[in-house]
Amino acid sequence: MELKDLKPNDGSTKKRKRVGRGPAAGQGKTAGKGTKGQNSRQGAGGNLYRQGGNLPFYRRLPFQRGEGFTPPNRVEYNEVNLFQLSKFTADSEVGVESLAEARLLSKSGNPVAILGNGNVTVPLKLRVHRITRSAREKIEAAGGTVELIIDEAE
Repeated sequence: MELKDLKPNDGSTKKRKRVGRGPAAGQGKTAGKGTKGQNSRQGAGGNLYRQGGNLPFYRRLPFQRGEGFTPPNRVEYNEVNLFQLSKFTADSEVGVESLAEARLLSKSGNPVAILGNGNVTVPLKLRVHRITRSAREKIEAAGGTVELIIDEAE
């Protein structure tokens, strides 16, 4: 079998209707667009601003003030839940590098935050940028320790 032998299955494709090619084609003369008027012309429809006297679409939308502002210096965290830490063995040191090796971080350059969803059964030595109160309590209850990384940038 060669590339030239390939063809689509029967009935899977239809030929394009060629309109405006004379009266014998069945869609000649006005090509099914009626007679005269904006929609019979070439390039009909126009842009969003042209609405024939109506208020343009983009002016009907509300102003985006206040709600749309995102602070330019905000910090995005890699969020890791406690149930994801079940991959690690007892007394292992869990830091940014080990979390990245375990493929638990979406963007390895961002700081890490531990959230309290789930439980920890083995003691772990955590070294992360941020941790929730419930997560800290669960880790310490399992016999683990938590050390926070403090960056100069923060």
